[in-house]
Amino acid sequence: MSMFLDQVTIDVKAGKGGDGMVAFRREKYVPDGGPAGGDGGRGGDVILIVEEGLRTLMDFRFNRHFKAQPGENGMSKGMHGRGSEDTFVKVPPGTTVRDADTGTLIGDLIENGQTLTVAKGGRGGRGNIRFASAKNPAPEIAENGEPGQERKIELELKVLADVGLVGFPSVGKSTLLSVISSARPKIGAYHFTTLVPNLGMVSTSDGRSFAAADLPGLIEGASQGIGLGTQFLRHIERTRVILHVIDMSGMEGRDPYEDYLAINKELASHNLRLMERPQIIVANKMDMPEAEENLKKFKEQIEKERTDEYADHLPIFPISGVARKGIDPLLNATADLLDVTPEFPLYEEEIIEDTVHYGFQPEGPEYTIDRDPDATWVLSGETLERLFKMTNFEHDESVMRFARQLRGMGIDEALRARGAKDGDIVRIAEYEFEFVE
Repeated sequence: MSMFLDQVTIDVKAGKGGDGMVAFRREKYVPDGGPAGGDGGRGGDVILIVEEGLRTLMDFRFNRHFKAQPGENGMSKGMHGRGSEDTFVKVPPGTTVRDADTGTLIGDLIENGQTLTVAKGGRGGRGNIRFASAKNPAPEIAENGEPGQERKIELELKVLADVGLVGFPSVGKSTLLSVISSARPKIGAYHFTTLVPNLGMVSTSDGRSFAAADLPGLIEGASQGIGLGTQFLRHIERTRVILHVIDMSGMEGRDPYEDYLAINKELASHNLRLMERPQIIVANKMDMPEAEENLKKFKEQIEKERTDEYADHLPIFPISGVARKGIDPLLNATADLLDVTPEFPLYEEEIIEDTVHYGFQPEGPEYTIDRDPDATWVLSGETLERLFKMTNFEHDESVMRFARQLRGMGIDEALRARGAKDGDIVRIAEYEFEFVE
């Protein structure tokens, strides 16, 4: 059985920036050497890139962790470390990317070669050459590299097809796709023969072409998780035209008109905007007994349901996929409809305009203060932890600089206000120190 994967959660981690260096010039005939520690290099980004040859997220089945390389550390003689190469992760066209923790839409990858940076690499730490000043001409201060961004993201594949074939199981969708394209989906005389979406390129008699997808059979309740429809309804969202395939022979004891209503109900329940897609009804299996009579009755029922007498009649094409009859008029009408049907944007309401807004925006606290049961004060917060990780504790001047940064953030006063006393233990991550009045 062909394997298919259309939804997966992966972990991405960008590269850490290289550490800056503390170094001094020690050259003969250079009496006033001065600082000469170079900056660290930039850490690599993790970037998704669309590869048009891919049709599934199967490559992520066993590899769901992607980590970029860190930047090179700074060196003596003022030499900067080399920035790391970015890590590219290939995804198929039609992949939607969301933040797994917040559900926020990050991007929608459609075109071949399109890229999306999902984790930014950390900047390189500054060497001591950057901290030289008139007051401190020989600083022993250097920064560690900034940590790379780390996040969990969800990838969801929605097959890129112009036309989607929908309908109950065993109505002949796979047979029709095999007739109109070179695709070879599995065909069997039992329900749910198709377990994965099948994609094929279709050429019309007048030279036009489009992509068609045969989607696994839907049943009543598919939008609520019954059958296989809940897994594959998402693939209909990108299609511009829906071919609604109906077994007009009624050989399985089902009523064609009831089938038509049931499938449309499932489409509307999954996403009401799917009902905006133009539909063509494909009356299949017209070579079977009673098909002509059922088609006549079906048209009468459709006509009774028309609420707008000026609306266009719903196009109905009687065909026989097995006998290959009525195929050309169906394909030409589908191509004509595609020519006048625009693409339907999926996420226009979620995508925020990239506009700069000028004005004061109050930020949240840069840190939080908690207390453990053992009376240890615990400091946490994204800004604080980033400063901590970028501090080189091997040099006293760097430690003193970090202490000044804490004082500038108001942490000393906040601890006193919470009741901290001289000698109390304060912890940031794994690092502990004493509070000094």
